[in-house]
Amino acid sequence: MNFAQNTDQTCFKTAADRPELYLPLLKNKSVAVVTNQTGLMKDRTFLVDFLVKNNIKIKSIFAPEHGFRGDADAGEHVKNGVDTKTGIPIISLYGDNKKPKPDQLKGIDIILFDIQDVGVRFYTYISTLTYVMEAGAENGVEVIVLDRPNPHDGYIDGPVLKDQWKSFVGMHNIPVVYGLTIGEYGNMVNGEKWLRNGIQAKYTLIPMKGYHKKQRYGVLDKPSPNLPNDLSINLYPSLCFFEGTQVSVGRGTDFPFQIYGSPWTKNLPYKFTPKPNFGAKDPFLNGKLCYGENLSGYPEDLRGLNIDWLLKAYSNYKNPAQDFFLKNLFFDKLAGTDELRKQIIAGKSASAIKESWKKGLADFQKVRTKYVMYED
Repeated sequence: MNFAQNTDQTCFKTAADRPELYLPLLKNKSVAVVTNQTGLMKDRTFLVDFLVKNNIKIKSIFAPEHGFRGDADAGEHVKNGVDTKTGIPIISLYGDNKKPKPDQLKGIDIILFDIQDVGVRFYTYISTLTYVMEAGAENGVEVIVLDRPNPHDGYIDGPVLKDQWKSFVGMHNIPVVYGLTIGEYGNMVNGEKWLRNGIQAKYTLIPMKGYHKKQRYGVLDKPSPNLPNDLSINLYPSLCFFEGTQVSVGRGTDFPFQIYGSPWTKNLPYKFTPKPNFGAKDPFLNGKLCYGENLSGYPEDLRGLNIDWLLKAYSNYKNPAQDFFLKNLFFDKLAGTDELRKQIIAGKSASAIKESWKKGLADFQKVRTKYVMYED
């Protein structure tokens, strides 16, 4: 799967691999676990299986977008069910039920959260964490987060979300890349009183050991079906904007989030045709020949957004029948503002656009600094 290996296995540990810190907190408690296929220990044992083996009483599993085993498409309805291995009921936290309901938390003492995030505002696991914390606060249930690396840690970039564009793909006034682990992020949500009515959760963060924010750690499994490797994760913050346009980001190919193109950008050199596959049952532009760029050999570890690809696709787009941006303006939800779309239409350069983000980023940095707990 070509995920990078952790550079120094001896000193680095995810929180899941520090059971001495969390097992004592779970003993004799009734626990709900929020996790998916990324909730793994170093030896690839599922956290849920490990907890069951250690006689922790798990009442239910809450699964985020893409489901408990991580095989659902983006936005696909995920059904409730039962984990066949353990017999534990699974409750989907996606679709109509994004936040645990009071009856789903009845008799629960602790919600244990363990999901590999990618550190990007529109990736929905931080929204799931927010709703879980809110439900915990409202129902008197403690939330414990097992921390994991952020593949986009140690830097911030992109426009800061404005209130009127709040949605499940952007709940808070933060930039696209915010430079905090998911555990630090939960601390920020709680500390800044971003939960509904300013309530605060009883929140415990189990930290990683030997983690450095500027270092890159391979994740143990793909966080979602269309982020299959380190390169797609690295390109994701820059390429995801295409999801609000008539341009494909390679869903339905072997290179999701590593290529982009459309039938209306014929001057671009790379050709591909999206077709249904494991990660995309009905991909955007299904069966249509697309012209674009192949970034699957991109050599650079991006530590910032590259909007050159977006601008290049826009300037090469020739389709009188359809605007480059989708009519539903999902692009603005992803950007967290309508300014980026207007800047692109106005022909602004990448450097001018990035310059316009500076004040928002500087203001957010003051908030972020309060919650940084690892070496930055």
